[in-house]
Amino acid sequence: MEIETTRLARINRDVNASTGRTKPNAQNAPILINRDHPVSESAAVTESRLVPANSRPGIRVLDAGIRLDRTCLEQLDALLEAVNGKDDIVVVSGYRDLAEQTEIYSSSLQSNGPEYTAKYVALPGCSEHHTGLAVDVGSAAGGLDFIAPEFPDEGVCGAFKAKAAEFGFVQRYKAHKEHLTGISCEPWHFRYVGADHAVIMEERDLCLEEYVGSAGYGEASHGN
Repeated sequence: MEIETTRLARINRDVNASTGRTKPNAQNAPILINRDHPVSESAAVTESRLVPANSRPGIRVLDAGIRLDRTCLEQLDALLEAVNGKDDIVVVSGYRDLAEQTEIYSSSLQSNGPEYTAKYVALPGCSEHHTGLAVDVGSAAGGLDFIAPEFPDEGVCGAFKAKAAEFGFVQRYKAHKEHLTGISCEPWHFRYVGADHAVIMEERDLCLEEYVGSAGYGEASHGN
């Protein structure tokens, strides 16, 4: 614990000492959503930022009703173009309102049980999908399960993961961060935080709980 505290304190003093970049503006810090930090933005404000995921040419979606935050979708489109992934990667899930998340949570409890649900489904009101800034993606060649789509480390999916930070995305839930996020590893779930933040998080192997809580940002405004 002492070693971890020292590491995070060093990050707090100078997030970008090794890279030469200036510390991102705290007002644009990504907002933290988890069991302890439920969504606070009103549904009306969130709705005003949303656009259909299939409004960008060539993006494949599991359902025509999937929507994402406008900037998130623009950057996702650019990332898919960069890895030539539009034929092989499918958007499985985007924005969910409280009613939909409640239905998904209840359905998973009935179908999969409480242990599985606790690992892979956020409590209603505590899901990143409520922001429109989280996107679940799956391999068109694999199983497009709504809760846990296949998204391997190889091929175009691997290229997507490798370049994600450049376009502002981070794999939100990683295996070695489960004790901090409270969610099991989800190779398919990506959160848009903005490139400045995403690159630092990847370089320093920080999950959002560490980055927001220990880099001096606190609970900032919506930002990215």
